[in-house]
Amino acid sequence: MSDDGREQTGREHVPSRQRRRFPGISSRAYEHPADRSALVALRKLSGFDTVFKALSGLLPERSLRLLFLSDSVRVSERQFAHLHDMLLDACYILDLEKVPPMYVTQDPQPNAMCIGLDEPVIVLTTGLVELLDEEEMRAVVGHEVGHALSGHSVYRTVLLFLTTLALKVAWIPLGNLAVMALVTALREWFRKSELSADRAGLLVGQDLRASMRGLMKLAGGNHLHEMNVDAFLEQAEEYDAGGDLRDSVLKILNVLPRSHPFATIRAAELKRWAESRDHQRLMDGHYPRRSEDKDASVGDSFRESAASYKSDVKGSKDPLMKLVTDLAGGAGDLGGRVRRGFDGFRSPAPPKDGPQNGDGPQNGDGPQDGPRGASGQDGE
Repeated sequence: MSDDGREQTGREHVPSRQRRRFPGISSRAYEHPADRSALVALRKLSGFDTVFKALSGLLPERSLRLLFLSDSVRVSERQFAHLHDMLLDACYILDLEKVPPMYVTQDPQPNAMCIGLDEPVIVLTTGLVELLDEEEMRAVVGHEVGHALSGHSVYRTVLLFLTTLALKVAWIPLGNLAVMALVTALREWFRKSELSADRAGLLVGQDLRASMRGLMKLAGGNHLHEMNVDAFLEQAEEYDAGGDLRDSVLKILNVLPRSHPFATIRAAELKRWAESRDHQRLMDGHYPRRSEDKDASVGDSFRESAASYKSDVKGSKDPLMKLVTDLAGGAGDLGGRVRRGFDGFRSPAPPKDGPQNGDGPQNGDGPQDGPRGASGQDGE
């Protein structure tokens, strides 16, 4: 056992360059506001996930575990040792006490996932392992450990289970519409949770360029010499601003069935967060602790989520989002004009300090302060 409490296995568990560690860090420190608001609300439901963990026998989780154990390679000191070191390093940096098991499964499609109710399991495909270099893979492993720390594996499985149950009653009138609304909302949360995990990957790797390269490779394959990070980010800006209202509608339709945001959007979002004050404060050691999670306010989290969506809409260059912003601004102006119109029907308020210069009665138009006649008597 080393001085810092980590077990030594004959291999170096820390990367070649110094990285900052985050003792006791709460996942709220890196979660996207929309993701965080949902998680804080679910965590407040005492026993919610415990009940579903007890019912895990009804879900295919046990079957998946047996499948990975029998037909995949479990990462350890003796198998994929470099991935094992990355896993230990990621758990050390994010202070995750229980190291989740990790498997490598044969699949040419580059992918990674964190699943499980009873305990999270991380799965990497051979396509991903062969695609990424060491620093890019470190960010991916940190991404999956971030999912585990946030509890995404539990709550995702729970909500997917609820969605499956809802599909069985879709024959009820309007039931299908309700199910589709639930699935759409669930996928929106999934996409935001991926942005959260990207941030966790950056906290573990602490190399923004490596995170960018990994996302580029997911989009364009192992042709790094043919790609450029800055040009890749320019694609995200062009995607956001380009086209007309028809393109805006097509963007929405394209993203609705996806569980992950598009790669260029993920890269742009991660770069924006890396340059934010929140990230800098986190790197300086100012972040919420896990011990404070029970005191997290659901209301504050939802307000932060609403503010985040409002900021996204207001700052977007997308034609539809600009139209929404303009309509909202126009509605505000209309409300102001209506209010001013009603002000015109109000009775004027009496002056507080009596008549002002030019506002009082003129000579001969009203009673005077002095006597009317020189003798002090009423004139005839």
